[in-house]
Amino acid sequence: MNTQQAQIQRLRGDRKPPLSPADTQHRRTRKRFHLVFFLIFLVLPFSNLMRFDIPRQRFYLAGFELWISEFAILFFAIMFLMFLVVASAIFYGRIYCSYACPQMIFSEWSQAVEAWGRKTAQKLFSKGSASVAAKAISYAVLATASVFLAFVFTSYFVEPRDLLQRLLHLDLVTVGGITGATVTLLTFLDLTLVRQKFCTTICPYGYLQGMLQDRHTLLVRYEDPETACIDCEKCVRVCEMGIDIRKGPFQIECVHCGDCVDACEDVLRRVGHLGLIHYTWGEASVAEKPRESWLHRIGLRDAKRWVILLIMLFYLIGLATALSLRRPVLVYLASDRSTLYSVQPDGRVVNRVRVKLANRSPHATTVRLWVEGLPGGELALPNNPVSLAVGEVLEQTVDLRAFPWEVAQEVNQIRVLAQAQGDRKPEVTELTFLMPPPRK
Repeated sequence: MNTQQAQIQRLRGDRKPPLSPADTQHRRTRKRFHLVFFLIFLVLPFSNLMRFDIPRQRFYLAGFELWISEFAILFFAIMFLMFLVVASAIFYGRIYCSYACPQMIFSEWSQAVEAWGRKTAQKLFSKGSASVAAKAISYAVLATASVFLAFVFTSYFVEPRDLLQRLLHLDLVTVGGITGATVTLLTFLDLTLVRQKFCTTICPYGYLQGMLQDRHTLLVRYEDPETACIDCEKCVRVCEMGIDIRKGPFQIECVHCGDCVDACEDVLRRVGHLGLIHYTWGEASVAEKPRESWLHRIGLRDAKRWVILLIMLFYLIGLATALSLRRPVLVYLASDRSTLYSVQPDGRVVNRVRVKLANRSPHATTVRLWVEGLPGGELALPNNPVSLAVGEVLEQTVDLRAFPWEVAQEVNQIRVLAQAQGDRKPEVTELTFLMPPPRK
């Protein structure tokens, strides 16, 4: 009698009735999250919720079209996302890897396609040709998926409609077409050859996790091996990363997906014992843990975690504030002092003003400009209001003209106001208007 049979015989000798199945199936929950995050991956570039348009140098965030020059908004967005990644790693370990990472989602899906291809080939073809047919079927599906996934991924950096035209015309000449073809090839190689090897050889997140986690980080941990383990090794067979969790929770390959938890519960509950693999906060045994508050159960277990949440809240408030204060139409006005002033034949004094208007909204708009504090003053614009198409930038230097008035000084403080269509308040710019000195 081998060791495994002896363990099973010993457990049966305890005469414990089978237990009901575990309330939580981690794999089922994880696959539901995979579907949600896959849909998010598809939606983001086409809804402009998050996309970086490299050719146009625009960054789209939460429906806002941000320009590269809008540093404050980009800074708060990047810092918030960075601390979000750090917080998830410190609180919940490799939860991003197992629940949200596109690499893991597509790697597991490609393995499922491969298994489906084998079953289909065994039903349709003879035993001798089934293996070749299985490869052909799975590769055909994965090649089609590679084109689709590469299109979605590239849409994060190139306008989707433009990219679709390149794809339909099989563009392999322009930068966009070459990029799409290259990404398609890399995606196909990833789905067929690389898969989870990427996580253990290239991706730096697993190595970074070793520096971020502490004694309160959520882990998948194997309990005392002498309690009831029957060496069935089902936890090893179901592991997507091909490791044995019994060797410790800190293996670099372990993404803490919980598949081994389900496997152990499934086997041992049949012989009346609870599973030996659990999610635990740190390395403390499940049996040693007292009843915890809900704050501890969601991961808020020390002051460091509260500080991280406060920092994230600070950057989130900063991002929301910057977005709320952002004007959809950029207005920049400044005096051009290459010439202090000039006097026209009709007696009007002219100061030159540099005008820059940029439409950062998703709709065409108009901007009206006028002057206060300068009697009879006018901006010599070709059209006022100024019409701006989506993304249009108008830069020019125009004349600001006015006849001398009784109380005019050599240096006069004035205000130029600009109001875009739909804005409740105009944007005000303080300028100076220079006049010639009075004649003696």
